[in-house]
Amino acid sequence: MIKLYGFQQSRSFRALWTLEESGLKYEYIQVKLRTDAEVPDSAKNPKYLAVNAQGKVPTLVDGDLTLTESVAILYYIARSAPESGLLPNASMDVYARIDELACFVLAELEQPLWSKGKHMFALPEEHRIPQMLEIAEFEFAKALNALEHLLDDGEYAVGDSFTLVDILLAHTFNWAIRFEFDLPRKYIDFRDRLYSRPACQRALEVMQ
Repeated sequence: MIKLYGFQQSRSFRALWTLEESGLKYEYIQVKLRTDAEVPDSAKNPKYLAVNAQGKVPTLVDGDLTLTESVAILYYIARSAPESGLLPNASMDVYARIDELACFVLAELEQPLWSKGKHMFALPEEHRIPQMLEIAEFEFAKALNALEHLLDDGEYAVGDSFTLVDILLAHTFNWAIRFEFDLPRKYIDFRDRLYSRPACQRALEVMQ
């Protein structure tokens, strides 16, 4: 059975949501971040570091396979459950657009959000740079402008069906809202609509 190690609404939530959409059986294991190594379920504990040397989440373990990058985890889950449609039975150009958007979310849309998070709370206080908060706002606005040219006009990001890239986008928009970035109403509505999906609601309940 798949094991997923995660923490609240971090990047691990996108993997948890994807598992709920997939219908695959799994075990969710909550990991505590920013805690001492002596705490049994701490990400710094040697037992967890043996699974993920970075001491981060998410981590997916399936038999002898261990994955520690969230998008790779999403793709693995989707390919393990082809009937879920998370990766649709579609043409090469549709696959290419899904890949492009997944890369864009990580490289451009998410990057300023994490920059703000690092300089708000994640980094040791002596390494935080207040000016980075303003830079992050600028970079996020620039990424949103580029996103306009990558999305389809329909209900979903690519094509006419729900895919793993919709999970990536909705989760990233949720992160932006929580971090108080300026997000256009249509993207807030997109987040709200997808977060109302039964699988997402189940994932939120599992996480608590």
